[in-house]
Amino acid sequence: MTDGAMQSFSLTLDKFLDHAAKWHPRAEVVTAGSGGAIERIGYAALRERATRLSTVLAGLGVRPGERVATLAWNSQAHLEAWYAIMGMGAACHTLNPRLTAERSAAMLARSAASVLIVSADLAPLAAELAARTPSLRRVLIIDGQADAWPEPGGAVTVAALEALLADTREPLPWGGFEETAACGLCFTSGTTGDPKGVTYTHRASYLQTLQMLQADAIGLGAADTILAAVPMFHANAWGLPFAAPAVGARLVLPGRQLDGASLAALIAGQGVTVAAGVPTVWLGLVEHLETHGGELPSLRRIMVGGAPLSAALMARLEKRLGVIVQTSWGMTELSPLGTMMSANDENRTAAVSGRPSVGVDLLLTDAEGHALPEQRGVEGHLRVRGAAVVERYFGHATPATDAAGWFETGDLARLDERGNLTITGRAKDLIKSGGEWINPAEIEAIVGALPQVAQAAVIGRPDPQWGERPVLLVELLARQSISDDALLASLRGRVAPWWMPDQVIRLATMPLAATGKIDKMRLRLEHSHP
Repeated sequence: MTDGAMQSFSLTLDKFLDHAAKWHPRAEVVTAGSGGAIERIGYAALRERATRLSTVLAGLGVRPGERVATLAWNSQAHLEAWYAIMGMGAACHTLNPRLTAERSAAMLARSAASVLIVSADLAPLAAELAARTPSLRRVLIIDGQADAWPEPGGAVTVAALEALLADTREPLPWGGFEETAACGLCFTSGTTGDPKGVTYTHRASYLQTLQMLQADAIGLGAADTILAAVPMFHANAWGLPFAAPAVGARLVLPGRQLDGASLAALIAGQGVTVAAGVPTVWLGLVEHLETHGGELPSLRRIMVGGAPLSAALMARLEKRLGVIVQTSWGMTELSPLGTMMSANDENRTAAVSGRPSVGVDLLLTDAEGHALPEQRGVEGHLRVRGAAVVERYFGHATPATDAAGWFETGDLARLDERGNLTITGRAKDLIKSGGEWINPAEIEAIVGALPQVAQAAVIGRPDPQWGERPVLLVELLARQSISDDALLASLRGRVAPWWMPDQVIRLATMPLAATGKIDKMRLRLEHSHP
């Protein structure tokens, strides 16, 4: 007897845009420009442009398996570049424009990309990268004119991508490569250590998209309009550029306009129903509305990740905007979604990040990596494995996982009886004082919940007697004040007396990485000594 069989169907990302172009051809990708300008295009037209861009890249010598770098904001042109690069079997190396030229050049040199696609207003930074990266041969300017490039052009050839597209009529057929081929390269944020390169594959990102689209995760549909306020240059923009076309949802890209006024106008003007971004973005939005008024009646849900969300901010968002806030946890190494709180969960809180979707598994261990005998109601070191979890970092010969395939996240965590995850701290952030451990995250959560506080961070400072002592750094909300004594009083009775910070340092602005996380490396560098 001969068994039946199913058709061969490679899980490659170009199929998401193919699907949207055929079945949702007029569903729009909307891009916000400066001064309130709006650019819009349907999925069918976007796919046609992206296939011609693949032809342009092939003509410049880009081959499957090679990497093409981008240095750009969230825009239609950047999205077209993503699909053009990935659809032809190359990998898109997204560079963070908020990093120094030295650090970005080091990443670019490691990826050996010969072509860089750059937003016009980032041309000066790109010129610095080109001067430091001998492998770079071509620079293509998007979202502006090629004359934005500083003179002289140096060793690279610079051109406006739109002009090259206008001269290219033949689309390049997509596909024809293995689903395990690399589609992207992103380096970790480096807020607690040196950045590491994570290589995304088509299969992993395809499966991650299906996980995200589940009802208890982002649960998008064709009737939705989703605002991606999370940067496309980090962690796949949380996978939203794949998820939206996969279901035919409208996708709204804010460019670099992430201030509260711009986001309020964009959400209202485009009828955004779902939005995703880091807490600082939503703080700016709600403060703008509280100060200047206005309503956002279309907005139903806000997804928050990338950094801890305070209970006070969550309450402000839900009360002022009338939305459901969905918390989440993820990492660059997870492509990036690990868990998300369901919008239907009545027990939602700011500290709890929800359960994993099928395809992601969690494990709590002791410091040596041994599984805890009880996995509920105890704190442990969090490990994860799954179809979209890193196995080996870019350029590394040794695996990043243990023998059983578990990846050590570096997070301390707790699982409740229903399997919901709470991140309780970072193992690297723990402060050892007098031989005992202090968890900064617990202090930060208490102080960060005060209505006067915008952001709070705790770092360890070397101490001749105790080894280390905690220092509290705070950024207050605009027009708010609170004494040092009141800040510390919020901790009394809630943490051990020897956990009390020795000093309070007030910051006008808390230093943040591009992902919205507090940059503790910088805080330690600047404030770890009296």
